[in-house]
Amino acid sequence: MWLQTKMRSLFWHTSKLAVLLACFFVASCGFHLKQASYLPDDLKEITLSGDDKRSALFEQLQSDLQRAQVSLTPKNTKQAAELYLYNDSLERQTLSLFKNGQVAQYELAYRVSYRLSRPGQEPVKQMFELYRNYQDDPDNALAKAKELELILTEMRRLASQRIIRELSQL
Repeated sequence: MWLQTKMRSLFWHTSKLAVLLACFFVASCGFHLKQASYLPDDLKEITLSGDDKRSALFEQLQSDLQRAQVSLTPKNTKQAAELYLYNDSLERQTLSLFKNGQVAQYELAYRVSYRLSRPGQEPVKQMFELYRNYQDDPDNALAKAKELELILTEMRRLASQRIIRELSQL
């Protein structure tokens, strides 16, 4: 009994020491967890506008910019850069069919384009596409509609993060 308690205590202390050493080695090699993208100083204040200010992507981008500590200014500010979000689009392409001819799988292509205008510089237009495969099941139409909605929400979140990441590199 006494030996078991000593063994448990020894195991507990060695595991704590192993975790402490692992943290020390990871910290000493210069490893850092990835944080939010750092935007240049001239992009810390942005005017956000777009074709559809009520779209889900526009709202996601607005909230992600605020989370990245970007100050969103009104449109009539001349010194702030302007980020203009064009309409996003979603295209579906059939990838496979069931034996009865119904669609079994789609490829979703989500296209996003935007323009960054900085004072005194040429505007920069960017466009990218995100792709996802989506399996359809006519027998579970309601569940598949909900799944498609979740996939689109995730694609919009990824698009917003990508825009901010690209802004940090412009």
